Amino acid sequence: MALAADQYVRALLQSLWHGGVRHAVVSPGSRNTPLTNALTAPGSPFRLWLHLDERSAGYFALGIARQTGEPAMVLCTSGTAAANYLPAAVEARISRIPLIIVTADRPPEARDVGAAQTVDQVGLYGTHVKWSQDLPVADAGAIDELVRFARTAGARAASVATEVPAGPVHLNVPFREPLLEEGTPPPIVEEVPVAREPARAPAPDPATVARLASHVSGRRGLIVCGPETGGLSAHEVTALAAALGWPVIADPLSGLRTGDHPLETVIDCADAIVREPDFASRAAPELVLRFGAAPTSKPFNQWLAAQPATYRVLIDPAAGGTSGWRDPDLQSDEAVTADPGALCLALIEAAPAAASDGWGALWREANAAARSTMREAIDALDEPFEGRAVIDLAEALPDGATLVAGNSMPVRDIDSYFANTSKRIRIVGTRGASGIDGVVSGAVGAAAVSGGPVALLIGDLSFFHDLNGLWPLGRYGLNLTVLLVNNNGGGIFNFLPQRTAIPDRFEEWWGTPHGLDLRHAVALHGGRHTVLEAGDQRDVIQAALARPGLDVLELRTERDRNVVLHRQIWEQAASAVASQRLGRT
Repeated sequence: MALAADQYVRALLQSLWHGGVRHAVVSPGSRNTPLTNALTAPGSPFRLWLHLDERSAGYFALGIARQTGEPAMVLCTSGTAAANYLPAAVEARISRIPLIIVTADRPPEARDVGAAQTVDQVGLYGTHVKWSQDLPVADAGAIDELVRFARTAGARAASVATEVPAGPVHLNVPFREPLLEEGTPPPIVEEVPVAREPARAPAPDPATVARLASHVSGRRGLIVCGPETGGLSAHEVTALAAALGWPVIADPLSGLRTGDHPLETVIDCADAIVREPDFASRAAPELVLRFGAAPTSKPFNQWLAAQPATYRVLIDPAAGGTSGWRDPDLQSDEAVTADPGALCLALIEAAPAAASDGWGALWREANAAARSTMREAIDALDEPFEGRAVIDLAEALPDGATLVAGNSMPVRDIDSYFANTSKRIRIVGTRGASGIDGVVSGAVGAAAVSGGPVALLIGDLSFFHDLNGLWPLGRYGLNLTVLLVNNNGGGIFNFLPQRTAIPDRFEEWWGTPHGLDLRHAVALHGGRHTVLEAGDQRDVIQAALARPGLDVLELRTERDRNVVLHRQIWEQAASAVASQRLGRT
């Protein structure tokens, strides 16, 4: 039986290689031995990563897939090991990241009879994967048919994972014992050149382009770019903005705030400027073109949702269907399913008349006033401030670096305080399900394949939640700089009504102080730990980015004081916007 399984395994892995899978993250176990044996055999073409924790391994693979744009594979044994991939599957599905989950399983006769390390793995991830397949058990009596089946399953898995919109797939592979036959060489997967065309979204329909071109002509509008913009090029969208005379509202995870494209139309302070009532009333757009997921900024989203006369167009390479609807405020008037970049170029070609110069100036001048005022206010502080960490990190990161944004407060602070820059810095984050689990592992996965430095801005609870994610750094000699904002609890909750509405129970059940000295966790993983002082820390961050290995730079703050400082800075920015002599439109 083991020899039949070898042929079966080889066909499956060979087809995954042909489908573009280059990285395999393997967690140790017994039932997955036939697959692990082939993957680790001398001459195997796969780049292999061992990870001891399946939950962390899933996010590690997700970080690799996001950084490379290629499908990554995770492999585990049977039982609860497979259940630990669910969080990563959820994130991959919502964030549209190609992830191939391979779970080894017991054969059908060992299921539902009380066998050890056996759970129901068929359809384990439900609607959180794009496709799943419970493969048959290898059988020497039907090996030719089963090899063809395995080859087809692997090819289909790679195709479904990468087709627009990308996402996770699940292959459940049962094996009977013996899992190995002693003295038999492992099956060999061949490294063969494969010419693959990247999956593409549909081209824009000419009639739709003509209709949109006439609709946007001469109107006051906004281009809103959220996270995961579907491969939209910054040059394409800024060229469209220039043609229309519109500003671009750029979420930090959109890829629009950094790079060598024109930045004049890119608004990086929308969260602050829409808080000023007079500007907010004069800046209401007639039309919005939105790309990607919903922006991070809650004030901006609420402001935009409250505009009754605004016509909203959602542009998505896979709008609706099984890919998920990206309109949490239920405001879109129509959805256009098309390649975002191709649609931008087509609208430029249609040459709509630009809006008046005053419309773009209204946004640009307000943005500049808010940005300079917030910077001056932060520079004047003589105490630790979480927003200062973003400014120092943004200025310390070199060209070609990657910044991984933690969820809760870190990504919101990046939204508020990471200014436009011509440096090519990639900003990524797990904003699909927006959970705090797996953020460290995703950053380490990015560090595994990145050509430049990788930095992670993360809160203390999120860091604590995923300490196992640091393990591959030491094993594989990877480099990661962590800027750890430690306010001893869940800092974002201090901004919410619970803080004052339930004062007697807030600290225990929402603030959740942990009281941990996290430097010991850093030492466990062989890293260096530094406590940052108040003020400019660019030199300290730059030195850490230049060193090999793990550096954790910890900024200790107080949660209630952090709320006060944020509100003071927002108020100063709003006052600066209000005082501008902005041309009325």
